[in-house]
Amino acid sequence: MLENLTVGYRSGKREKVVARNLCTTVKGGLLTCLIGRNGSGKTTLLRTLAGFLPPLAGRWWLRDTEGGEGTPADTPLSKTIGVVLTERMEAGLLRVREVVALGRTPYTNFWGTLSGQDREAVAAAICQTGLSGMEERLLHTLSDGERQRVFIAKVLAQQTPVILLDEPTAFLDYEGKEELMHLLGRLAHEEGKTILMTTHDLELAQRTADEIKKI
Repeated sequence: MLENLTVGYRSGKREKVVARNLCTTVKGGLLTCLIGRNGSGKTTLLRTLAGFLPPLAGRWWLRDTEGGEGTPADTPLSKTIGVVLTERMEAGLLRVREVVALGRTPYTNFWGTLSGQDREAVAAAICQTGLSGMEERLLHTLSDGERQRVFIAKVLAQQTPVILLDEPTAFLDYEGKEELMHLLGRLAHEEGKTILMTTHDLELAQRTADEIKKI
């Protein structure tokens, strides 16, 4: 839930407001698309909800997590919110399984040692996203659609109730967009996750989303 939320950037005492007085509710178990023109604040809002930017004013709630006036929420965001951004990850020689396993970072020790439970979560995420048989593939050898599924699998391995995605279909062809949207819808409906994604593709959102929010 957003309550009179104002988002933007702060540098010292100077503020740049991108969007102000945002009020809405994003429901669990639904795929919600956030639409708006370029520069309207879609990405800034997602970064604020993800904890990357402090809100300039107002408050927000995601499940039992609340943030406001730049105050960190008591519940660790890394165990509440999973994020897939548009920036392409420089994975070097990482394999699919290794990238997905990064989603378990909030639960592992200092050395990143995976427990049996961690490995089960990684295996389940790989299966859910249709990546079985591709675990040893190097990330840079994958198509754009396959890479996006890897990053979503990483978030699933993180086991957060909330997933935020910034333009996840941006680099995909028509078939890839359809497959990804159906995957996200299935995760929302079957897993009960709260999924909020930004998109410029209004037609795709109208055809596949459960709810559409405009900013």
